[in-house]
Amino acid sequence: MFKHLNRHFSLAPSLLLTLMAPSVGHTETLDGANTAWIITATALVLFMTLPGLSLFYAGLVRAKNVLSVLMQCFAITCIASLIWLICGYSLAFSDGGALNNWIGDFSNFMLVNVLEDTLSGNIPESVFVMFQMTFAVITPVLIIGAFAERIKFSAVLIFSSVWLLLVYVPVTHWVWGGGWLQQMGLLDFAGGTVVHITAGTAALVAAIVLGNRKGFQQQPMTPHNLTLTVAGAGMLWVGWFGFNAGSALAANGDAGMAMLVTHISAATGALAWMMMEWIKYGKPSVLGIVTGMVAGLGTITPASGFVGPGGALIIGFSAGIICYYATQLIKQRFKIDDSLDVFPVHGVGGILGTILVGVFASSELGIFSGQGLAEGIAITAQLKIQFIGVLSTLIYTAVVTYVLLKVIDAMMGLRVSRDDEEDGLDLTQHNERGYDL
Repeated sequence: MFKHLNRHFSLAPSLLLTLMAPSVGHTETLDGANTAWIITATALVLFMTLPGLSLFYAGLVRAKNVLSVLMQCFAITCIASLIWLICGYSLAFSDGGALNNWIGDFSNFMLVNVLEDTLSGNIPESVFVMFQMTFAVITPVLIIGAFAERIKFSAVLIFSSVWLLLVYVPVTHWVWGGGWLQQMGLLDFAGGTVVHITAGTAALVAAIVLGNRKGFQQQPMTPHNLTLTVAGAGMLWVGWFGFNAGSALAANGDAGMAMLVTHISAATGALAWMMMEWIKYGKPSVLGIVTGMVAGLGTITPASGFVGPGGALIIGFSAGIICYYATQLIKQRFKIDDSLDVFPVHGVGGILGTILVGVFASSELGIFSGQGLAEGIAITAQLKIQFIGVLSTLIYTAVVTYVLLKVIDAMMGLRVSRDDEEDGLDLTQHNERGYDL
């Protein structure tokens, strides 16, 4: 998420040390332009969740479950925000001493050290806390798409809360908080590992553990309102500029380039997915073009601060093609009911983007060049680091998610009854209806 300053050591570890820790003795002074931009970016990232992702998901489920999805998105936003306040931020971004490779400590419990004049780099630390909070919010919300239409609301709340602490927070520390992956030099500008691989992997595990929806592949389960989905998709596209360009933590050329490559990848991914469907089915679909857009956005996320426009074009095109085939593979070949395609879009996209940044960050690729790798680091060496980051994040997330789901299932059950699933979660979980027609 951060544009790394010290290229003589690594592109990864250095910026955090400068920007993350509150300034000592006010060696940094507040920059009004940077502060204004990050406040704006923070609002854009929250806009991605509420209402963007909420409407995107709501339109994709059946009418009897539309409110349940909206409720899950809203409730997780509230819970994740409070967890971040109490200890999430502290554990992610403080120095954990002897355990710092793995996790921070509780020195900033309840944000006790975040004062009105406390700086993180040259922006208020309160703004940085809030910016990071929006990332902590959207990540567990992404997982909702995997178990939509069949999970108990109470199980959603418990799972999302504990998962945030056991998976999201540690991985955030590894990559952005001074942990072992950052020290190794992993390139992840805005959340390929932290957000998309963790959410995508957890989604796949959750879909497997819960099992398929009643009637999966036996009866139509088409989106009930693609108008809502397209509206949400548009909000995601706009909000993603805060996600990626905001991760520069400054109003500068890095932010501008991140915004540009984000847009290029989204547009290319959308068109690539549309063409794949057009070739296979004879007609392009609205669902296909917006899904391809999201794939393009998710895939460019880890690379957005490191690659140039040419690299973004290749990354977006790759995302549209590979994520499309991944979607087909998961549902048709493996018959896994990842209801709203979280793993093939976000998980596969995050993996793809995290690997490709190791190539297209290089300044030796002509029109496809990026901002340059660390001095003395070849593409092959950087790719090795990227693969380690991908595999470690994937394996850790899968194991912890699986154990957590099994424990919750044993304690209170994960899935609603077959009758409740048939009647719809809007009525059976919330005693409300999305539509009264």
